[in-house]
Amino acid sequence: MSTRIRTVRCHAIADDIGTVVDETIELPDPAPGEVQVRLKACAVNFPDILMIQGKYQFKPPLPFAPGGEAAGDVVAVGAGVTRHRVGDPVVVAIRHGGFAEAVNLPENAASPIPGRLSYAKAAAFQTAYLTAYVALVPRGQLQAGETLLVHGATGGVGLAAVEIGKVLGATVIATGGTDEKLAVVKARGADHVINYTLPTGELGGFRERVKELTEGRGADVVYDPVGGDVFDESMRCVNWNARLLTIGFTSGRWPQAAVNLILIKSLSVIGVRAGEYGRKEPAKGAVVRKALFDLAEAGKIDPYICAAFPLDDAVGAMRMLTDRKVVGKVVVTMNGYSGEG
Repeated sequence: MSTRIRTVRCHAIADDIGTVVDETIELPDPAPGEVQVRLKACAVNFPDILMIQGKYQFKPPLPFAPGGEAAGDVVAVGAGVTRHRVGDPVVVAIRHGGFAEAVNLPENAASPIPGRLSYAKAAAFQTAYLTAYVALVPRGQLQAGETLLVHGATGGVGLAAVEIGKVLGATVIATGGTDEKLAVVKARGADHVINYTLPTGELGGFRERVKELTEGRGADVVYDPVGGDVFDESMRCVNWNARLLTIGFTSGRWPQAAVNLILIKSLSVIGVRAGEYGRKEPAKGAVVRKALFDLAEAGKIDPYICAAFPLDDAVGAMRMLTDRKVVGKVVVTMNGYSGEG
């Protein structure tokens, strides 16, 4: 037996993400150990775009649907499934396939939606908050009372770091590229915001502003998904024994760390690969995942969704991300779900 579903799939690697195809396919019944989830929302992330362009380290076989984190309802279960029943609202973690009305996946790849998260927020919280939590807790060892400097704070992983930083009791300084986006970050809990695109003469650059806000000490922990010039300047506004967390390089340039500054400040430069953290060390990854779901259950995680696009405009959702217009997260919705509630 099978079910006809709509999906958006990549049939050929191309730089133009608009080459993906909106089509109807047959989805078979779930195999033993699998569940079938009727999806309501799927978050859009940069790896989805990079997979279409063939630039991501993981290259799924063609054709494939992008979309790695989603939420919906269990509609069928395969033989031997014990964790889920038909009707359960779940959040799913997969490498691809989420731009579709339904998906089959191993039962352990689906988890109950925690707390009162909507389908959209449930779809959007795993990747960003996992990155933030792994970076700030096991890798960065952020302590209450320390100062956390979050770069790229208007994006999904940056805004998650602001939120996790406040949960951990840190003073959070957030940087971003526009005052309008930073207003959202400020409203979401950042203690201070800095627009790092303004000329140096207006604010003294974020380096001087960070020093001013910390009475000359500098940041204790720096969360950097940007790299490039931002990384370079960050090394000059850190406290003694600071930890500089390198998350990614959205600037497009891999920085070269100045070893003399590492020595002078007793600085630790720490790489963060949140997904690999759990794959390489499953027990520690399970601890992190439980901590995240506990925070969501307690209402301490509240993903910010700036826009929702219907499945037939999945390209529009991806273009919003590539055009740097997203604050927090953007999602693709399906099966009549609007993205609200």
